[in-house]
Amino acid sequence: MTFIPLKSLRGAVVAVSAFAAFAAQAHTGHGTSGLAEGLAHPFGADHLLAMVAVGAWSVSALPAGKVWQGPATFMLALVVSAAIGAAGVHLPFLEHLIALSVVAFGAMLVFTRQKLPVPLGLGLVALAASLHGLAHGAEAPESGFALYALGFLATTAVLHGGGVAAALGIRRYLASRATPVLAGLGTLCCGAGVYLLSQL
Repeated sequence: MTFIPLKSLRGAVVAVSAFAAFAAQAHTGHGTSGLAEGLAHPFGADHLLAMVAVGAWSVSALPAGKVWQGPATFMLALVVSAAIGAAGVHLPFLEHLIALSVVAFGAMLVFTRQKLPVPLGLGLVALAASLHGLAHGAEAPESGFALYALGFLATTAVLHGGGVAAALGIRRYLASRATPVLAGLGTLCCGAGVYLLSQL
């Protein structure tokens, strides 16, 4: 059962990456730097931690056949809010809110024993993704939003996939210790978010 969502996520990663590559070739000389910027942007510590945590949380908290819903919800909210951010909409203290989202995702991993209702969990994922998307959109290059968005979506899918794979590996190889190990990783994520917040 757990292999179904992993295959679905792999398919999404391949599809997004292939489409991004196709778009880059089709627009050579017209914003390919935007694609590179999009691919690189999610590797900031705050974005990276949040996206990996979403993948791990999805394995821990969602039914086996619905693991894909966490990453899919994040990516949809991410690209919609990025378009809004690129249009000039901004929030005060956005970087602080993004750091707090890292803390929140860590807490969601810590408390996976106490299952959140799925709609509530996915709602929190969408809310946090919207914050990250606004930050992505605010930094969109003038060369064009579309390739930039394809770039950050491709990287986001890969990071989600990394979180899913890590959590599946922990559940498979650590068995009864999987929940405390994931809770420990969530604690580290919380600590990292607090540190990021302290640096702002």
